[in-house]
Amino acid sequence: MTTVPKFIAGPSRYLDDRLGAANFFKRNLRKIFPDHWSFLLGEIALYTFIILLLSGTFLTFWFTPSMGHVVYDGSYAPLKGVQMSEAYASTLDITFDVRGGLLLRQVHHWAALLFTASLMVHMLRVFFTGAYRKPRELNWLIGIALFTLALFEGLTGYSLPDDLLSGAGLRITQGVLLSLPLVGTYLSFFLFGGEYPGHDVIPRFFALHILLIPGILVALITVHLILMWVQKHTQMPGKGRTTMNVVGSPLLPAFMAKSGSYLLFTAAVLVGLSTFAQINPIWLYGPYSPADISAGSQPDWYMGFLEGSLRIMPSWEINLFGTAQAGTLPLSVLIPALGPLGLILTGLVLYPFLERWITGDRSEHHIADRPRNNPHRTAIGVTGITFYGLLLVLGANDLIATFFNISLNWTTYAGRVLIFLGPAVAYLVTYRLCLGLQRSDVTVLDHGVEAGVIRRLPHGEFVEVHTPPSDDSEAHLRARSPIPVLPGARPDSERVPPEVARGPLGRLRVTMSRAYGGDQIPLGDGHDGEGHDGERGPDGERPAGRTPERKAPPG
Repeated sequence: MTTVPKFIAGPSRYLDDRLGAANFFKRNLRKIFPDHWSFLLGEIALYTFIILLLSGTFLTFWFTPSMGHVVYDGSYAPLKGVQMSEAYASTLDITFDVRGGLLLRQVHHWAALLFTASLMVHMLRVFFTGAYRKPRELNWLIGIALFTLALFEGLTGYSLPDDLLSGAGLRITQGVLLSLPLVGTYLSFFLFGGEYPGHDVIPRFFALHILLIPGILVALITVHLILMWVQKHTQMPGKGRTTMNVVGSPLLPAFMAKSGSYLLFTAAVLVGLSTFAQINPIWLYGPYSPADISAGSQPDWYMGFLEGSLRIMPSWEINLFGTAQAGTLPLSVLIPALGPLGLILTGLVLYPFLERWITGDRSEHHIADRPRNNPHRTAIGVTGITFYGLLLVLGANDLIATFFNISLNWTTYAGRVLIFLGPAVAYLVTYRLCLGLQRSDVTVLDHGVEAGVIRRLPHGEFVEVHTPPSDDSEAHLRARSPIPVLPGARPDSERVPPEVARGPLGRLRVTMSRAYGGDQIPLGDGHDGEGHDGERGPDGERPAGRTPERKAPPG
């Protein structure tokens, strides 16, 4: 399109006459967005965050963030006359006495779960496609900060109703604080305003939940979107896609219409879930009391992995200087609370820089990788998912033992073994699968796509007819390039090791580069031994009348 549409040119001319901004709007309103479905995963997180802000604003009009004691006299008859906190009583009022209150409460809760889930899936998409590489490392770090803040935002919001279930989670939080050496007791007294449970934790969590953390989230999301806008989108490989262009739809009108409908679709899903799927029925749990506990209590899914790590951790502790009076380090709480989350987040932060250090690759990347084309990275990602998933499942080991009639002790022992064995097996299986999928790509390029047509050859043999892949599919498959390696890691490197390969650290770096990089399954030239698969004429078109046939797959 060489001319600017009237609905863009008119407003641009109006603003240019007053602000001198015509060129800015003409340029940016025609910005191209890629069409691949996976790029919409980040938009789900953005839309659910908007819904969280709107529904949370509605709830703050009636919520009372106070731990002062009142006697309930609302509409819910089973709790009439029961002493409870003002926070819990106001939540019950929102649920039963405010028009639309229960629906908005459930919309807010479902949106919080979907927000965290969409952030996680979006991060996985970026990781598996290598979209965190130069020049997008800063945006990757901002994404990790958003995910971390989302976890804390969920924790503070989960505790606000002051019901029995959220109070049990708050008690675990206090136990984690006390396990921190030297500063644990001070942090606990500061958060709770004295001895647990105190009178200050709900007001302080409320301030964090509606002011501080959302403000930081809004700022980081804004910077995240600005950087994405300036740096240009990554895009999946395919015909006509290069590092110098973006193939897709313009912001106005195509992408804006699609994005707006996607926002409405996300809102419709959340309202549908909130209408037909009950979540967090606090009126069934009752008000929180430190002396009470409920069986089968589970946190929201994004905190479930911490619950699992607490359950399988042995009861280890260290008494400093050999005496309990001098100070005790409860490793059974400290390691599960800080270990898994610290391991995952630290690995995510360091990975782009470790990969660049191992491969020596400092070039810019605007074409996303197919996960199979970097087997080690994909295997590492699946290892992390397996580690996280096992801890999430083990957080319900009591329910597993109950419903499947298994000893609770055996579920714990099995979890302690699986948490080490499962990720290792996942790594090996994923790595081999990636290599197998690469071989499948080579087979398609060399022998074509199975047509489902069986042909009988003159000597009586039956073979399946194969057709060449489409131009777009072939460009998609041929986008794979060898993973860079350090100079000293190449098989044909000189006898005198380069500077990067000298010393113990240099030799380790070269060894890791040799294992991580390279091209395990070369694409070849796209021809089989008979010279008819993948042929093209002088004009680049495939010759007519040729039907590639495959007799046996390579390797």
